[in-house]
Amino acid sequence: MTTKDLQKARELFLADNDLDSSVRQPISFSWQRSKSLKVSPDQLDLPFVREPNLDCPLVAAAEPVLRQLADGLVDEPVSVILTSADGVILTRITASRQLNRTLDDVQLIPGYSYSEEFAGTNGIGTTLETRQPTLVTGAEHYADCLGQLACAGVPITHPMSGTLVGALDLTGWVEDGGPLLATLAKSATAQIEGRLLAQASADQTSLLNAYLKACRRSPQTGVLALGDDVVLVNRRLRVALDAQDQAALLEHAVDLSSVNATHRHIVALPSGQTARLSSIEDFGLGARRPMALFYVHLHDVPTSSLAPAPASTGVLPGITGTSASWRRTCQQIARCAREQQWVIVSGEPGSGRGSALKAVAVEHIPIRTRIFTAAELSDDSTALPALEQELDQERFSVILRDIDLLGESQQRVVADLIQGREHAGWIGATIGGTGHNTDLDALLLPHFSHTVTMPALRHRIDDLHSLVPHLLRQLGRGAELSLSPAAMRQLCKYSWPGNVTELRQVLHEVVQRQRSGVVEVEQLPPMCRALSRHTLTQIEALERDAIVRSLEENHGNKKAAATALGISRATIYRKIKEFGIDV
Repeated sequence: MTTKDLQKARELFLADNDLDSSVRQPISFSWQRSKSLKVSPDQLDLPFVREPNLDCPLVAAAEPVLRQLADGLVDEPVSVILTSADGVILTRITASRQLNRTLDDVQLIPGYSYSEEFAGTNGIGTTLETRQPTLVTGAEHYADCLGQLACAGVPITHPMSGTLVGALDLTGWVEDGGPLLATLAKSATAQIEGRLLAQASADQTSLLNAYLKACRRSPQTGVLALGDDVVLVNRRLRVALDAQDQAALLEHAVDLSSVNATHRHIVALPSGQTARLSSIEDFGLGARRPMALFYVHLHDVPTSSLAPAPASTGVLPGITGTSASWRRTCQQIARCAREQQWVIVSGEPGSGRGSALKAVAVEHIPIRTRIFTAAELSDDSTALPALEQELDQERFSVILRDIDLLGESQQRVVADLIQGREHAGWIGATIGGTGHNTDLDALLLPHFSHTVTMPALRHRIDDLHSLVPHLLRQLGRGAELSLSPAAMRQLCKYSWPGNVTELRQVLHEVVQRQRSGVVEVEQLPPMCRALSRHTLTQIEALERDAIVRSLEENHGNKKAAATALGISRATIYRKIKEFGIDV
């Protein structure tokens, strides 16, 4: 197809979902996937997913190959790009300033994801989706802003396990063509996979030697080792744990190894036992290898010790939730408070970490609990002296919120204040679920004997059935207000990135509009009636809300709503589908 014919075919597909048979099949299939994922063809606003992990085995194996390839292309306007398996850009090497500026403009930048879910049809995302080498040129891209580029992507699979580990992509100008780029990318990928094979053999030998050394040192202790595709469990754990407990322990260990945890963690196993995982770090494992080695200490915990104190009804003040994960988490925190054991509660903002700590303090600690936030300890000159004064008491109860947000100097001060006070009182603290810095691991976390993970609301969505009535009673001050079954089902479809805090804000908006009776779907805020597969930008969210309100004001008439907004009927139909607006 000519460039002009391809552009017409793309426009026809976007407008009428009509696919020209002359469009290459891998491209047409990808267009359909992109449309079903509600990727915007008009603009590209990608999410920043995470800081690239440049110490991973893939980068270590690829680095010399990429450098050699880039040196060979130094006089060509071609960018050499390495991504992770989920499309996050790890490295980008480009000699051409003009191409560099263009790639910056379309957010083809380390840390951003070019998976089809976010960027639509492109050399990286389509390669990862199909696990096949893919050349995408010009108007074959789903997003219009990529039409000036040609992208040749090749999947990188681990030669031992066959696991998809990433992609190599060569991107240049569309007029320079693409077949040569595809050939170069395939050749370089073969070299990277060869280096991965040699690296894996050395890594696995290192892990096995470290595991055997740990077993010899502590024959009566459980030892667990994790590698890329290797799990080693010693006889102590195999005998002591059934299959369900082993699976749960492995899941926790994988989570800990993925965030480079270095302190002790207490986890509850399905059988009722608890396991303390202590990472082992002096066995010569290379820093770039995604491996972990743990000592595992098992403790039998009677069922009664997991339950609330006899005087308690099992309901924490101000707290509601019936899911197993929520009840188990609250029980673990409550046990720490009853036994005066210092505890870290980790989880996403708004998930109820601080509320759970306050509730168990009220229920199980007989003295007043003082709460200090990271903002106060960082900005308020009186907060640190007040904390020091509180810790000097003969008995104390303190909650420290968001200690992972403290700077290193504040963390050092707090660590000095709590040093040696473990038996004089109780401290509960909250941290974010992921991404805290190494200073926290070294300075503060070692003082806490337990870490409990608070589940996000989307992982306990059944709790909405108890949370919503509870919050409506609070916000409505006892007024008789409830949600219809359809409205509740709609709330259950939402992902709740802001957790319980966001739910409270949504219900507050509902109460402001309606004080009594039954709330139907159309009374819910626009964000709960539009279910998009990708995270909306601020502009997209405003656009979505405007369309929802215009539809409400025009009684669902799409043509009238489009006229009121000053957009075409075709545009409003596409936007309704793109944003998943329930009309």
